[in-house]
Amino acid sequence: MTTLDDLLAPRSIAIVGASDDARRIGGRPLRHMIEQRFEGAVYPVNPNRDRVQGLQAYPALADIPGEVDFVLVAIPAAGVAEVVRQAAAKRARTVLIFSSGFAEMGGEGIAMQAEITRLARETGVRVIGPNCLGAFNSAIRFYPTFTSTIDRATPTPGGISIASQSGAYGSHIYMVSHLRGLGIRYWLTTGNEADLHIAECIRLLAEDDEVHTIMAYAESVKDGPMLSEALETARAARKPVIFMKVGRSAVGAAAASSHTASLAGEDAVYDAVLRQHGAWRARSTEEMLDIAYACRPRIYPAGRRLGLVTISGGAGVLMADAAEDAGLDVAPMPADAQAEIKAVVPFASALNPVDVTAQFFNDLSLVPRFTKAMLERGGYDGLIGFWTSVAGSPILAAPLLRSLTEAMAGRENQIFLQSVIAPDEIRRAYEDAGFPCFEDPTRAVNAMAALMAFGRAFAKGRAAVPHTPALPPLPAGPLGEREAKEILAAAGLPMVPDRLVTTAVEAEDAARAFGPSAFKIASPDILHKTEAGGVHLGVTAADAGPTFDAIMAAARHHAPAARLDGVLVSPMVSGGVEMILGARIDPVFGPVVMAGLGGVFTEVFRDVSFRRAPISPDTALEMLDELKGAALLRGARGQPPADARSLAEALSRLSIFAAAHATTLESVEMNPVRALPDGAVALDALILVRRDRAS
Repeated sequence: MTTLDDLLAPRSIAIVGASDDARRIGGRPLRHMIEQRFEGAVYPVNPNRDRVQGLQAYPALADIPGEVDFVLVAIPAAGVAEVVRQAAAKRARTVLIFSSGFAEMGGEGIAMQAEITRLARETGVRVIGPNCLGAFNSAIRFYPTFTSTIDRATPTPGGISIASQSGAYGSHIYMVSHLRGLGIRYWLTTGNEADLHIAECIRLLAEDDEVHTIMAYAESVKDGPMLSEALETARAARKPVIFMKVGRSAVGAAAASSHTASLAGEDAVYDAVLRQHGAWRARSTEEMLDIAYACRPRIYPAGRRLGLVTISGGAGVLMADAAEDAGLDVAPMPADAQAEIKAVVPFASALNPVDVTAQFFNDLSLVPRFTKAMLERGGYDGLIGFWTSVAGSPILAAPLLRSLTEAMAGRENQIFLQSVIAPDEIRRAYEDAGFPCFEDPTRAVNAMAALMAFGRAFAKGRAAVPHTPALPPLPAGPLGEREAKEILAAAGLPMVPDRLVTTAVEAEDAARAFGPSAFKIASPDILHKTEAGGVHLGVTAADAGPTFDAIMAAARHHAPAARLDGVLVSPMVSGGVEMILGARIDPVFGPVVMAGLGGVFTEVFRDVSFRRAPISPDTALEMLDELKGAALLRGARGQPPADARSLAEALSRLSIFAAAHATTLESVEMNPVRALPDGAVALDALILVRRDRAS
């Protein structure tokens, strides 16, 4: 199995296309190796020169004596495949390709990239790129990259590493990280990903003992299941993954034949998968850097309770608002602790935020006293202090730092973020003492929210994954509602009873047996029955015959060529909460399951939650809790609570069904599902098989 040492810790490197001009793409990495004093052997390959940048050059890779661990390629695309072959003959472990002109160009470029992928698979040589900006391992001063940032900002080795599909933006992330004072050990850009891709990079970083925090940037992911495994590897190692996924494209119109397909856009699925596996999705580079910076103490609270101590009442309110937006709990101090604080400073606010007030200037001992009270009595999982420019005062900075250090003595496993404005040398003193500093208190709150999310993810561990049994194959061709219900009922899903009627007399008999009934056209060719005039609710026996005739006539008018099997009659089910449960096969992640509130919540508010399937009932409950309308399930405005456990069981079984049919299913949906006080029942169902399975 490949390791980071295999990729980025070579004893020798050959640069094919090495240039004597250090400004050129083929010259920059050679200059980096020389100036940064890489200790391994460096072999420039250039058939037109005897020496390149002062080093002996070789006409071809094959002319280098002995084996070569790492081969960097900076020649036109047409010659790259041959270099990969020669690298394999040299027993190289890694080939990194700067060259462009491959799949990104289409046409012949796709074929040339496919050949590189084939060679990598057949020979075992790992390929980074093509069309990438390179990589580095700062710990051994190994810089096979043509980024200009190395000239201006020599990396400082540290425990943070970066993996990026984009070379230019990956370089930007590195540069701003360096300016922020973050030590970066590994930096990898993957380009076109003919072989090594972003998910594997995350796994390799998660497996490396020298890495404690991972930043990743991607526009797309080639192997969704591997990304899930990589994120779980990081979670098991307690390594935060801060992931910036850009691009918010929706699924194509052809897939929008069900609510599930239209709601499960690419971005929604990525968002759910990252959350499911404990990663944090950053929406900006600033957010990514804030979180990576806050991770440096490697303290991840597992709760949500946040304590705020401040010298400004206004800042306290600002932070409390931000905490609520971030889903954190700014719980008040216990009453007796509040009384003790008031006894010391009668005009202080002792609730939470705890306002030290301007009395801070007269008595710095208030800081450790109030902070200890919050830690010992408040039960907070993390603290944030707001000291503004006072913390940077030449007079007050040192005593404030001593007070903070005193307050945290013996509490090395608790995190205390600071909002301060201070010169670099003073800020570094706070950081060295274990206090990450933010100028903006809102950014401190958001960073704390990420730390707490990591803490909960690490404490929870990998969710249980239910067994996926072998199920009978799905029939080929379009499936009507009745067929869908029968298939899902056989898989253990709760379905309302129904009866297929083909005459007005049969319709009357069914309505008499069921009582007030739902009448729906039964046709595998009519997916949206309401639009076809094919749904009537609350039909009594007296109205059943005319209703049957009206539905059949409307369906014939709406879709003259459709196959009409008759009308499905089922008893009306009222009460409870209307839900939608569904699943689809995502092209990247495979089976994905969805839950949402039905009715207007689905159509307008898109209040839905997703997970990769299959999932356990406990994970299904988490999905239900994520919904904005979750309070409706718990009982709102005097209504009884819904049977969430039964609903979660149904969602879990639906996810298992989707996973079992991942190769033939397009999507499956139960809509609506009534979540009742004593169970859950689906009133309608839709199964779409893949088009290549349709008859």
